[in-house]
Amino acid sequence: MTFEHASVRIARKPWGSHDLMPWSRSGDHDAVAGELRFDRSEAQAPDPALLLKLLFTKQMLSIQVHPDDAFAQSTGMANGKTEAWYVLSAESGAKVAVGLTRTVTQAELRTAIADGSVSDLVQWRGAAAGDVFFVPAGTIHAIGSGLVIAEIQQRSDSTFRLFDPGRARELHVDQAVAVADLGPAETEAAAPIRLTHARTQLVSCAFFTFERIDLSPNANWELLADHETWALVIAGDANVGSMHAGVGDAFFADADRVAIKVGANGLTALLAYADSAPEPGLLRDLDARDRDLPARQDYIEALIHHEKPANLPFRSTEGQS
Repeated sequence: MTFEHASVRIARKPWGSHDLMPWSRSGDHDAVAGELRFDRSEAQAPDPALLLKLLFTKQMLSIQVHPDDAFAQSTGMANGKTEAWYVLSAESGAKVAVGLTRTVTQAELRTAIADGSVSDLVQWRGAAAGDVFFVPAGTIHAIGSGLVIAEIQQRSDSTFRLFDPGRARELHVDQAVAVADLGPAETEAAAPIRLTHARTQLVSCAFFTFERIDLSPNANWELLADHETWALVIAGDANVGSMHAGVGDAFFADADRVAIKVGANGLTALLAYADSAPEPGLLRDLDARDRDLPARQDYIEALIHHEKPANLPFRSTEGQS
């Protein structure tokens, strides 16, 4: 049984930001920070399967691709890298790229990398707060400037760069061409589905399930973490187990039950856990006055068809350019 207040490490990146507020107060205004990486607080603990981090972009990141498990393991890496993004904030005009605009051959992709036209070949999509993007291994992708993104991923740093604007870092053409999907990305996996009045599924895949939870002010809940579970508070606050968690705080739980006493402003958090489908008993309402009942069928159907019911804090990303 494990419950820990997650530790956090700042990763310096050339495309990062000086201002990490309100997500962290530990920024150094003399250096740019690109990532906040959350980890187990127990230094001797085994590596978890998932990695939670925040990205802060003031410049466009490289166009890149990650290998799947089979390719990664064939080259001596532990696993590949599938990831999902939740946009926390976005400047006007912010964009991300996920997949290609059309299907190409490996030879055409090599040519596009060589002459830099790969930046026009990727499918750029508008990004706004609340958007969700799923990036399976093999998907060519990039993140533009002016964004703060929460990312959950398989625990891996395996990245193959195809294009790196304004920077002279090494490209990995052979590896990128070998692992890349050569066409448009699937978007259906990033359509939020309301599971209960408190839970919304953002993404489910073979490696993790990613959810957003919205809990009413002053309520009492219990989190049943049967699998490795990460949580990040994005609004409000609560006493969670032995810690007080506010905006930017994260915790880790595994095979444990954790009490949540919600503060006066409610609580919104992102949850990610190492299971391929939503856990039916993940949250339990201890007050029994506002049970975590399944969402109405019409609400679920509206989400599946990418409509936006009243008060739904998400946008469909399908069809954006």
